Amino acid sequence: MTDPATDEGQIPAPTPSPASAQVTDSGLVIDNKRESRFVLTADGQEAELLYRRRADRLVLIHVGVPPAVGGRGIGGELVRAAVERAARESLTVVPHCPFARSWLERNPEAAASVNVDWGEPPDD
Repeated sequence: MTDPATDEGQIPAPTPSPASAQVTDSGLVIDNKRESRFVLTADGQEAELLYRRRADRLVLIHVGVPPAVGGRGIGGELVRAAVERAARESLTVVPHCPFARSWLERNPEAAASVNVDWGEPPDD
C-alpha cells in the first residue's frame, strides 16, 4: 500500500529534533526554531506560521493553512502559540502577516498578554 501524500509528490516533514523544536503550551503546535516556523499537523496536512526573531521582536511573516483543513481555527492556534512564546521570552510581537494582525485584533485578550508593535500594516 502506498502513502497518498508521497504519491502526490509531497514529502512528509521530518520530525524536528529536541534541540531545534519545542511543543508549545497548547501541546498541538511545534515551534521549530531552526526553521523559524510554528507547525501544526492536522489530518496529515501541515499548517505553518513563518516568523523571524529580530533582537527582542518576534516578527510574524506568514500563516499558511492548507484548504483541506481550513476553517478549523488552526491559523489562530499558530498565532496563539507565537503569542505564548513572546510572552514567555518577553518579546514584542510584530504582526506583518495580515491574518496574524487580524487574529490579534479579534482576540484582544491574547494581544494584551504581550507588547504588540502594530506599526503600519504592510502593503498587500
